[in-house]
Amino acid sequence: MTAEAPNETTRAPVTRQSAVRAAVAFADSEGLDSLSMRKLARDLGIEAMSLYYHVAGKDDILDGMVEAVVAEMALPADGATWKTALREGAESARAVLGRHPWAISLMDSRTTRATLNHHNAVIACLRNAGFSFGLAAHAMSLLDSYVHGFALQEASLPLDESGDIGAATEEIMGRQSLMEQFPYLAEMAVAHILQPGYAYANEFRFGVGVILDGIEAALAKDAAAASTGQRLS
Repeated sequence: MTAEAPNETTRAPVTRQSAVRAAVAFADSEGLDSLSMRKLARDLGIEAMSLYYHVAGKDDILDGMVEAVVAEMALPADGATWKTALREGAESARAVLGRHPWAISLMDSRTTRATLNHHNAVIACLRNAGFSFGLAAHAMSLLDSYVHGFALQEASLPLDESGDIGAATEEIMGRQSLMEQFPYLAEMAVAHILQPGYAYANEFRFGVGVILDGIEAALAKDAAAASTGQRLS
């Protein structure tokens, strides 16, 4: 007697985790605004009402999606300096938001345990490096705003897969009568943007470097002020 072949249409049991994974995949391909419980249930191969046996509702799914995205972001490594930890965290967050651009606004509007854990780890890193709570809050707010803003801009620009904006720039440059009205913009395009090796991502690294240098200067200034009992932050 031979064993029966497994039914290829058999699906793995639906769980909250599998529902969240499917929701993330849907948002990646179709956008967050298109996500509904009915469409998610369809992708999972179940009836819409059956989905509520596994999740509390759409808010539960959205919280799970934030948790999944935040879990992809790097936490400060043990023993890393604060500057290295913030740089690596910023680069990781940008990469993650590049894969899930729909999450940029969602992360700012929802609080989950994963979000709290991430913030707590960064605060711990900064406090262990001598940051006051005030300066730690300033540093986190500044860097998060920059990362989220850059990721949003990057998602909106006509970049190719390598992050190059050259094709769009060349198309604009081809409109000679228009570019004659903007000589400095045209010169920047030729001298900088259209040069070999240019990628918009380079602007991110430059910006993070400027921010971290500024935070480092603020830390030194804060420490000097604290020694006289006049802490700035």
